Amino acid sequence: MNEINTEHRADRPRGPQLLAVSDLHVAHAENRTIVEGLRPESDGDWLIVAGDVGERTEQIAWALRTLRDRFAQVIWAPGNHELWTPKQDPAGLRGVGRYEHLVEVCRDLGVLTPEDPYALWEGTGGPVRIAPLFLLYDYTFRTPTAANKEESLAQARAAGVVCTDEFYLHPDPYASREEWCDARVAYTEERLAACDPEVPLVLVNHYPLVRAPLDILRLPEFAQWCGTERTADWHLRFNTAVVVYGHLHIPRTTWHDGVRFEEVSVGYPREWKRPGHARTVPRRILTAAGAGASAPDGQAGRLLDALHDDL
Repeated sequence: MNEINTEHRADRPRGPQLLAVSDLHVAHAENRTIVEGLRPESDGDWLIVAGDVGERTEQIAWALRTLRDRFAQVIWAPGNHELWTPKQDPAGLRGVGRYEHLVEVCRDLGVLTPEDPYALWEGTGGPVRIAPLFLLYDYTFRTPTAANKEESLAQARAAGVVCTDEFYLHPDPYASREEWCDARVAYTEERLAACDPEVPLVLVNHYPLVRAPLDILRLPEFAQWCGTERTADWHLRFNTAVVVYGHLHIPRTTWHDGVRFEEVSVGYPREWKRPGHARTVPRRILTAAGAGASAPDGQAGRLLDALHDDL
């Protein structure tokens, strides 16, 4: 089977569900068809969209509007692709200005963003508080042989691995992407620390908060564009039920320190059309048994063979 299954599951549950998806990449016609086929499983379902909806503002707005019209609530965290400044986008905004513009687009649609109060989910598996994050990366996920960012980037260039962010993701008015990341981490850390520790969190970020999921990358040089070491203990410091992320185009479930991590990406058509890649989207994030389901013995989750487009 070479297509992603967006049909209702046979074991359709009763009651509102918390669902998640990422990396819709609606610039591709086949992926727009996937978005058009996404439907809630029951009345009251919420949908998390963990970044990389598209590159152009009108594409992003179309996808989020389509999903908002179907789901009771949509929650968005930006990916790197949304932050690009493509020449074809008439908005022409860079860096913080572009991000703030997308936040306003979401607010006009009624879609929650990292700048809004963290919403309380009280449906299946709740109550939990859903915290969409925007953190970027700071080149600290380097290879063991790179002592600093300069060496890390040189190794990547030598391997023929250069993320498109280097050309289209501008940090204005910050001097660098890592400075922007530093500001976002500090701001977000303060907000999470202020949350009621008695209510578990669903942390939603485009990038994984820990490095371990990146060990699977075929080209390890790409890891430097995938997050920051500064979030390595957030799933332990904060009362975390589940971490939701995307970016890697490797949909799977893993467990780190007893906390479940869900990579929920769709990816590019050439990836999800590969034999063996069939999966159902969006993915359920919480179960009726509660947010803190235990990890399966000896299981790190089933790996589906999909590699990031930049690899």
